[in-house]
Amino acid sequence: MKVGDMNEQQLSASGQPLTHVSKRGIWGWMFFDWSAQPFHTLLITFVFARYFAAEVAPNPATGQIWWGYMLAVSGILIAVLSPVLGSIADATGPRKPWIAIFTVMSIIGTAFLWYAVPGGGGMTLWILVAFGIGMIGVEFAAVFNNAIMPDLVTRDTLGRLSGSAWALGYVGGLVALIFVLTTMVESSPGSGSTIIGIAPILGLDQIVRGGERAVGPLTSIWFRIFIIPFFLFTPDVTKPVRIEGAIRKGLSDLLSTLRNLPKNQSLFAYLGSSMFYRDALNGLYGFGGIYAGGVLKWEAIQLGLFGILAAFTGALGAWLGGRLDEKFGPKKVITFSVIVLIIVCIMIVTTDRQTLLTFPIEEVSGPFAAPDILFYICGALIGAAGGALQAASRTLMVDQAEGGDMTQAFGLYALSGKATSFIAPAMVAFFTGVVGQDMLGLSDSAAQRFGISPLIALFAIGLVLLMWVKQHKNVAGPQGSGAVS
Repeated sequence: MKVGDMNEQQLSASGQPLTHVSKRGIWGWMFFDWSAQPFHTLLITFVFARYFAAEVAPNPATGQIWWGYMLAVSGILIAVLSPVLGSIADATGPRKPWIAIFTVMSIIGTAFLWYAVPGGGGMTLWILVAFGIGMIGVEFAAVFNNAIMPDLVTRDTLGRLSGSAWALGYVGGLVALIFVLTTMVESSPGSGSTIIGIAPILGLDQIVRGGERAVGPLTSIWFRIFIIPFFLFTPDVTKPVRIEGAIRKGLSDLLSTLRNLPKNQSLFAYLGSSMFYRDALNGLYGFGGIYAGGVLKWEAIQLGLFGILAAFTGALGAWLGGRLDEKFGPKKVITFSVIVLIIVCIMIVTTDRQTLLTFPIEEVSGPFAAPDILFYICGALIGAAGGALQAASRTLMVDQAEGGDMTQAFGLYALSGKATSFIAPAMVAFFTGVVGQDMLGLSDSAAQRFGISPLIALFAIGLVLLMWVKQHKNVAGPQGSGAVS
């Protein structure tokens, strides 16, 4: 079935009467993921985070610590405010105005990253603040965008739509990353040329790392251009705006939902499960580049190639995960993906330049030594499993929502993803600095390896809690009634 034909049934996945949504409307909604993904691909995972830790911070281990605390503070703010804003939005009606506000917020924050010069230049704190503002903006915008999804299609095609959108997002991140590697970043420090042998465009001065710094403004421009189809073509909810009393009603509804949450065992377990496994996944994304730069001594070009591989497999994993979701249900897709990611974490923390899966090896330089090849394999698995996991998680959340308050539901979903989001980066920072360096006296490289290990426990907790989660009874049922089993 084509994406544009997903609206032929009478009821939407939210349980409301399904109005006709054009193919342009469906693609417009999917293009939100395309427009937002470079923030995660370029800034969090593959380019800017590694650059910040390696060049802006005093050293990679300190950079990992500072970056971890910045992500933790931002995560707390997102956790506290997402369900509140979602409840208010459900009471007032349209979601696009909220998305517009937070998109502008992200655009401003990412544009400021241009000032992240090597050594910080006295701006290190403000760079971290700007990044936090950008991340809060893109995460809040995603809450309201996710809430629009169930009104566009029937339940039996929801998994395919979510998977296709995540896949399109990964392709967007892949295109942006290839553009950066081929036109903006030197293939190696001092080479004066990119991976395809041309000088960096726009006269980007590599002495002050202009290529790496420019990914901030590029992400800002990308977001503001490619989100336009969403605003032009994707329908919003049509219920009238009721500003008067909306805040009071929204907060009242949220408090009522939270009080009753333990009574809904499946929703309660799912929010807990996703709280931990998504936190661990974001930890992998947030520290993968920093880890590779500090432990394996990768330069930007190696990390970029790693990113291309991970983005490609991420798109494939999200697309395939959507199809498997449609056939077997999202819960099985999530379970398998989490198991894969646990294995990957174990592989990562037991490998460095002198060790391969706990076995001592002779240190070999060059881009394709055994530890490098293993890390490339891990990147491919992280991309594939992470893409499938995120797409299926969005679908399974719809199965848990009740009463049609989708923005509040996805606000709780954001809460579950962010309520402990400070724990993963804080644990990585704490285990790297306080435990690894200060208490155990480990080297910077060993401390970074040790700092990643708590992610294994977070994935495992999420996997256990998933046992109590129910999903839609008939995954490919005729009406997508919303029953669970």
